[in-house]
Amino acid sequence: MDKLKIAGGYPLKGTIKVSGAKNSAVALIPATILAESPVTIEGLPDISDVETLKALLEEIGGTVTTHDGDMTVDPRHMISMPLPNGRVKKLRASYYLMGAMLGRFKKAVIGLPGGCYLGPRPIDQHIKGFEALGAKITNEQGAIYLRADELHGARIYLDVVSVGATINIMLAAVRAKGKTIIENAAKEPEIIDVATLLNNMGAKIKGAGTDIIRIEGVDHLNGCRHTIIPDRIEAGTYMILAAAVGEGVTIDNVIPHHLESLTAKLREMGVPIDAGDEQMFIGKAEGLKAVDIKTLVYPGFPTDLQQPFTTLLTRAEGSSVVTDTIYSARFKHIDELRRMNADIKVEGRSAIVNGPVSLQGAKVKATDLRAGAALVIAGLMAEGITEVTGVEHIDRGYSCLVEKLNGLGATIWRENLSQSEIEHLESS
Repeated sequence: MDKLKIAGGYPLKGTIKVSGAKNSAVALIPATILAESPVTIEGLPDISDVETLKALLEEIGGTVTTHDGDMTVDPRHMISMPLPNGRVKKLRASYYLMGAMLGRFKKAVIGLPGGCYLGPRPIDQHIKGFEALGAKITNEQGAIYLRADELHGARIYLDVVSVGATINIMLAAVRAKGKTIIENAAKEPEIIDVATLLNNMGAKIKGAGTDIIRIEGVDHLNGCRHTIIPDRIEAGTYMILAAAVGEGVTIDNVIPHHLESLTAKLREMGVPIDAGDEQMFIGKAEGLKAVDIKTLVYPGFPTDLQQPFTTLLTRAEGSSVVTDTIYSARFKHIDELRRMNADIKVEGRSAIVNGPVSLQGAKVKATDLRAGAALVIAGLMAEGITEVTGVEHIDRGYSCLVEKLNGLGATIWRENLSQSEIEHLESS
């Protein structure tokens, strides 16, 4: 187990490149199960979630080769082997194996998904969709059993806008008989990315990126090559840290359209931003103003950027209100920021941030992926040394973070945790 150590107070300058989208990768990789010949996905991020999914595909008989960010999956010898626990518990997106295996094999046994705990995140909308397609679903000894004699198209209305349910139903429906219509579908760019891969494989999907997706089932899907989109959450994280401690940072490999809600809020604070076709330049920000944010489904402000943005607000003049309408438990970073001298209080689903304050280096713990990003930004802003444990969460979503930040002039490094530190963390 590792910890990150960050020496704060160093201004960042230069160019940082964004990797492929984590939230696409974790759906694109399971989607390869549906093909009948090899699929290559180009530009995958070097993160632990990708490694976990690679191992899961190999566990069910897939042949997976990787080279310099590209992954080729040969699914021809895959079997519907039960995956009741083990690696499935390491990431929440393992639930995409349900839709993909149900679509190909008409059956699957998948352990209840793991990943960051952000409060209740039920998969009832996924199950509702699978049942509408003709599957029988049971929960037996902590695993989900999915069985279908045949999948048939259906009209499915999602009671809650859900990225996971939208993608999972797409995966199951592409090889179902007849037409499926998903209403109240999520609109995130990652959904378009997955639909693009499936269409390149021979699926017939229309409307991805709108709230109504239409799918005409096909009998066969073939292999193809697909390039993943850039990670808008990674890009947004770099925009925020550039606003916090940057003296002119260029963020390369971005789709500015995907970041419009964040860009608008940063500009409202007084951050100078110049958006190009595939780059964003964040100028030196001074005299930041307090703003209020409310997380919403895309194209609203992303819940995944709420925690990093809260850190930035400690630099702003005045009181800001941060409201998270998506995940009730996404304020675990607040106590850690308080250790660093932040003036923040939580009231229900909102956090009130008073600033500006000078953050101080401290020993803090990342409880989830984006909390980890928030604490790294805090460490870059703080006086003195900040020590961040829970690095395994950060490794799930940020590729080569230490190297990228040091390339901008940061001073950040990894150290092994001592045995006593490990025991303390496990007991806390």
